[in-house]
Amino acid sequence: MMTPASETELAALVADHHSRAAPLWLAGGGTRLRLPHAATLSTRALSGVVTYEPGELTLIARAGTPLAEIEALLADQGQALAFEPMDHRAILGTTGAPTIGGVVAANVSGPRRVLAGACRDHLLGVRFVDGRGRVIRNGGRVMKNVTGMDLGRLVAGSFGTLAVLTEVALKTLPLAEAQETLAFPGLDAAQAVALFSAALATPFEVSGAAFHAGTAWLRIEGLAAQAAYRRARLTALLRDHAPEVLDAAASRALWQGLRDVAHFAGKGALWRILVKPTDAPATVAALARLGGDASLDWGGGLIWYRGPGDPGQVRQAAGAGLAMLLRPSGDAPPLFPTEPPGVAAISAALRRTFDPAGILNPGLMEG
Repeated sequence: MMTPASETELAALVADHHSRAAPLWLAGGGTRLRLPHAATLSTRALSGVVTYEPGELTLIARAGTPLAEIEALLADQGQALAFEPMDHRAILGTTGAPTIGGVVAANVSGPRRVLAGACRDHLLGVRFVDGRGRVIRNGGRVMKNVTGMDLGRLVAGSFGTLAVLTEVALKTLPLAEAQETLAFPGLDAAQAVALFSAALATPFEVSGAAFHAGTAWLRIEGLAAQAAYRRARLTALLRDHAPEVLDAAASRALWQGLRDVAHFAGKGALWRILVKPTDAPATVAALARLGGDASLDWGGGLIWYRGPGDPGQVRQAAGAGLAMLLRPSGDAPPLFPTEPPGVAAISAALRRTFDPAGILNPGLMEG
């Protein structure tokens, strides 16, 4: 594994592979996707916080900086990454330390996405090395054919197929003073999604809406008085239900487990399926007919499915949703969603612009 100690060294490695059209597989802390080839480039040596200004709510860190290091630094100042990135190690059975570059490259976003948005919504800027070995940064060198594009939003969620991140700038936000969770047992998926739709349509800033094994949860955060007020108003609004109230400690433990999908840790095929929330009940019902178990997050917009079914069957059950096989059974590689022809053409054109020789994680996102 190649572990360049500087951005300059990394750029030279990429430029060399570009000149030879030699594939490069990218890794951060080694916690996520399996890498099928020996020519692997890791950013873990590009580590450290460059700048942190709590008063300005901004942080700049090198891509290989461990996520835990950043979260500890922010917590000391009463702040956090509001998009609540998950830790994949439990569901993937991997080790290592998740890095901030890996989080951004995969656009990793947790339950708070329903309120705060995704990882890419908190990006203030990026530095990266493109597939030619050129160093690019927001506000710096202009890339031909992508002028006017939001480079951070393009790179976030590209899984290293467009560029190698070397540095990211992120918005930080204050930690909530208080947190509570309303638990609604005895529901099915359709009832849970109806509950989420009602709660998320209110001005009470629900920061989590998840469902598993017959129970739906709504998270409330804010100042202590705000949280109490929001709980009272939501309970009154949802008066057809009788929720249980989880205190701060129980709430934090619950949402950490939901964030990391701890209920599906271990082995067996695990799918991540993005759907319209209104489509979630029908999708869950179709998946249940395959014989597995499903849970909901993001108010129904994200389905986790563990169970049997070949890719064709699961994708048929997902309908118009985007289904990714995140944890395959056996030694098979992960399987990304199949893009509609028009989207696939745009994606291919972007890859040609950023990586004309197609050396960065080749074929990774082709489902």
